[in-house]
Amino acid sequence: MPLRRARILAAVATVTALLAAPPQAFAAAGLSGSYLAATQADMSNDYVSAADYYGRALALDPGNLGLMQNAAVARVAENDVAGATPLAKELLEKAPGSPIALLVVLADDLANGDFDAAEAALGKTGPDANPLFVGLLSGWLAVGKDDFTEAQARFDAMNQNEALAAYGQYHKALALALAGDFVSAEAIFAGGANGPLHLGRAAIAAHAQTLAQIDRVDDAVAVIDEALAEGYPSTALIELRDQLAAGEEVPFTQITRAQDGAAEVFLTMAEGLGSADSDRLAIVYARLAKHIRPDLIEASLVAAEALARQGRFDLATAALAEVPADSPWHVTAEIRRAETQRAAGDAAAGIATLQALAASHGDSLEVQAALADQLRMAERYADAAAAYSAAIGIVGTPQPPHWGLYYSRAISYERAGDWTKAETDFREALALQPGQPSVQNYLGYSLVEQGRNLDEALALIEQAVAGQPDDGYITDSLGWVLYRLGRYEEALPHMLRAVELEPVDPIINDHLGDVLWKVGRKREAEFQWRRALSFGPAPDLDMDRLRTKLAVGLEAAGPDKQAAPPPPPPANDDPQDG
Repeated sequence: MPLRRARILAAVATVTALLAAPPQAFAAAGLSGSYLAATQADMSNDYVSAADYYGRALALDPGNLGLMQNAAVARVAENDVAGATPLAKELLEKAPGSPIALLVVLADDLANGDFDAAEAALGKTGPDANPLFVGLLSGWLAVGKDDFTEAQARFDAMNQNEALAAYGQYHKALALALAGDFVSAEAIFAGGANGPLHLGRAAIAAHAQTLAQIDRVDDAVAVIDEALAEGYPSTALIELRDQLAAGEEVPFTQITRAQDGAAEVFLTMAEGLGSADSDRLAIVYARLAKHIRPDLIEASLVAAEALARQGRFDLATAALAEVPADSPWHVTAEIRRAETQRAAGDAAAGIATLQALAASHGDSLEVQAALADQLRMAERYADAAAAYSAAIGIVGTPQPPHWGLYYSRAISYERAGDWTKAETDFREALALQPGQPSVQNYLGYSLVEQGRNLDEALALIEQAVAGQPDDGYITDSLGWVLYRLGRYEEALPHMLRAVELEPVDPIINDHLGDVLWKVGRKREAEFQWRRALSFGPAPDLDMDRLRTKLAVGLEAAGPDKQAAPPPPPPANDDPQDG
């Protein structure tokens, strides 16, 4: 089983101070304009503008250490390591303990194959240096000097720390494989009582490639099959498996030189720091990993993920566009690039990216499902249904994990006005995944709105609430269905609970207002309607009718112009997995 990110985080020391500038950094006169602009850009994670403005400020105050540090970080984050390196070297001369300067200089020395200089730089780390990073990197520096005995000793030394031991042994196995000792490397990858040493996708691929070198191809295929059966998503692993199964020659390519191992260390740090509060540092490590090993595609993916979380969709899209078309990561990168384009507000560009990908990878379930999702979110429901149908056609005989495809196609049919097909798909989704709350909720709600099978509809929604009691949208469904059935007193506690779970949703607040009005609590109803107005507008919420209710009351406002919609479907980035 691959180790979770939490285990990596447990081995990573606190590093937020690494990116903090000294408080006296910006005392020089004449910097206010450029400094304020740089600071504003920095706070917005606009690394391109920040690098530009920090550069202008440095031209006015070239000896300012804080400006150097922040400029170096911004340049690395915008993918200009070459521009950051001179700043880092100067900063390291003037402030030998600067962590960011050490990282950049280390990465540049490694990229140039200067292991002596890299070892000298690593030796300048202080007692608070990250033991995972230092331990692994020191081992690869020994490999770079062709001292494999010393490298093994350094990796083995990490066994003294239980949290670091697995990583030390994994990198030892990589070093042994690089040296050609595939038998010893495989013994480490195979692990012991706790199972294979599969820390992630790269470890699984390395294990399979190692087995192939000692003529155990069937075992290599089995290793990948087991990972895929456990739900490990990776187009790259599938491609490797197909090559092995076809009898193609598969060399050991995970690590081809010492620098590759060092880049893997930087990537490990980036992946371990992949959370919202450490995205900037994750970007720095990922950018430096790719500087050391330009073909390390995973580094671009990690950087793009962190950049997207920060809202820097331009840089995220650029990072994903670096993945070449012949890379096994191409499909994954293009799907993510489409997601960043949509998140940036250009849904048409995201759809166009996926349509181009479907033209060349039309037999890929992942591609067809991603295209269908994007079309559905763009409210192109008929096109989405056709794309989901193409995905379902690829599946052949559906299995339980494919319930999401039928659910998403059902939503598309329902929104396109074809209820007959929608109901068929909702029921097929439930047949594949009995008791799935989202499907029960949507189907039950829709039946109530049509006045059909009311007993079944209410039972479906009650089961959905029991399955996901803390889902405000599903709880709202139950309250609203009871309202539609005229059971106002029964509806009230469910609507109160729904607002408690989703306090700023305008539709749920509007629903609660209607229920309160019907039970005679009219002042409270007006309060909820005002809250709904303040949180709106929202799709499917009639703002004019909401104002009319406030002015003349619920009954005088007349009936709804349209039936209240079911709760929005959850984002479904991978429908085949539900």
